[in-house]
Amino acid sequence: MHTVLVIGIAGGTGSGKTTITRKLIQHFGPDVSVIHHDNYYKAHHDMPLEERAKLNYDHPNSFDTDLLIADLRKLKRGEEIACPVYDYSIHDRTDEVEIIKPTRVIIVEGILIYENLELCDEMDIKLFVDADADERILRRIIRDVRDRGRSLDSVISQYLRTVKPMHEQFVEPSKRRADIIIPQGGHNHVAMEMVIERVRAHLAKMN
Repeated sequence: MHTVLVIGIAGGTGSGKTTITRKLIQHFGPDVSVIHHDNYYKAHHDMPLEERAKLNYDHPNSFDTDLLIADLRKLKRGEEIACPVYDYSIHDRTDEVEIIKPTRVIIVEGILIYENLELCDEMDIKLFVDADADERILRRIIRDVRDRGRSLDSVISQYLRTVKPMHEQFVEPSKRRADIIIPQGGHNHVAMEMVIERVRAHLAKMN
């Protein structure tokens, strides 16, 4: 069984997790696979859209984290997984799956991945991307309106109703479990170089 390096990338909504993930993929390409916690939102096929839209998607209970842990362990054993696919525009899991193949580096990305101790124990490096709350809400508005088909009103009301209080209750405290806290996310070149060097050393050791 090959040795796998599991990197957690957590942080609040719009903090820059995707930028760091993208930079690692650009650097290491086929050696990296990514599991997004968001794809493990629980399915709500039995619920009408209006009801699904009102659910609290920023609480740990909205995720099927047990399935993510099981899938991560499979990847670490060298088995491929059928990862669920989530559609933000309908607030529900789709019938599709994404086949993720085992690689030497696995990134687990999401706002609440350090809230779960069992999941934390599966990770070798835990990064937390820290960003100013004003920047994060602006990034989220741009992303949700442009990429996820949401209205401005719905994004702002969801932010005030659940995103902000859940961030304060669950995301911010989970920062204590991180090994490295990265201010300014992927734009922090010193931190990015350190992470890239650590991954490079891991891959070199395995060659």
